[in-house]
Amino acid sequence: MPVKQEIGIVISNQMAKTIVVKIENRYPHPIYSKTLIKTKKYLAHDELSECNIGDKVLVEECRPLSKRKRWKLLKILSKSSLIN
Repeated sequence: MPVKQEIGIVISNQMAKTIVVKIENRYPHPIYSKTLIKTKKYLAHDELSECNIGDKVLVEECRPLSKRKRWKLLKILSKSSLIN
């Protein structure tokens, strides 16, 4: 079975070795054709605690690491200029 990979934006990094990633899914409305945005938040494992808020990251689905954490950080695609 293929492993899911998603690109998202870090919205919180206050927990130890854990980040919260926001993933947006854009799709057209079936009748009205307006583009709708569905947003999901996932907890992801960040072993080195290297992510900051606003970073664009690639996360991958993995085995359950805790009650809600089922994703792990693969790499940081772009660093945020919000936090220095």
